[in-house]
Amino acid sequence: MARNWVVVGGPEIFAKTRELGFTRHGFKSTRRNMANSIQPGDLLAFYVTGRKQFAAIARVTTPVVEEHTRIWQSDKKPNEMYPYRAGIEKVIVLDDDQWLDAEPYHDRFQWTQKWPRANWTLAYQGNLHEVPQEDMDLLLADMKAARAKPVSAN
Repeated sequence: MARNWVVVGGPEIFAKTRELGFTRHGFKSTRRNMANSIQPGDLLAFYVTGRKQFAAIARVTTPVVEEHTRIWQSDKKPNEMYPYRAGIEKVIVLDDDQWLDAEPYHDRFQWTQKWPRANWTLAYQGNLHEVPQEDMDLLLADMKAARAKPVSAN
C-alpha cells in the first residue's frame, strides 16, 4: 500500500527539484532508514522552509538509490549530498503565488497534533515525515482548489 510523506527543504532544494522537472528528488543522509522505506507509488508533499508553505505533490516512480554526485545544494548544510534519491513525477505543482500556508494545517492535519499550536513549526523539523492518507488527501484537494482559482487582475 502506498505511503505518504512530507518532505521538508529549503527553497534552493525545492528549486533544484523543480528545475529537474520533478523527475528526481534527494533526501538527506540523516534520513537513510526513512528514505529507504519510500517505494514507487508513494506521494511526497513538498514543504518549503522559510516560506513555511506547501508547494507541490509528486509521486515516487522508482526505488530509492544511494548516489553521491552533487545535485542539490543547501547554503545551511554545504556538505550535505542528499544521497538517497528516487525518481518522481509531478502530481500537482503550484505557481509560487499559489503556495499554501502551512500554519492553518496544524489544526486540520492528524500528524501535527502532537505539537502544541503555539509551536506548530516543530512538526516540520527534519527532512522527512510519514503522514496519514487523510492528511495527504486534504492537502491534495486544497492544492487542486488553489490551482483552479482564477488569477486576480490588479
